[in-house]
Amino acid sequence: MKKKACKKCKMLVEGSECPICKASNFSTSWQGRIYVVDPVKSVIAEKIGLKAKGEYAIKVR
Repeated sequence: MKKKACKKCKMLVEGSECPICKASNFSTSWQGRIYVVDPVKSVIAEKIGLKAKGEYAIKVR
C-alpha cells in the first residue's frame, strides 16, 4: 500500500492523522522521498525547514 503524504508538512503517514502537524488532509499523489534521521545535524532538513525526524515526500500534489 502506498503511503499518504500530508499536504501541510509533507510527512509520509499510514494512519488517519499526521503525527507532526495533526492535520488530516492527505494526498496519494506525491513524488520523491527523503529520510531525516537527525534534523539538528542535517543541512538538507535545515534548508527545507524540517524539524522532526521521519520520512517525507519531496513533491506533493
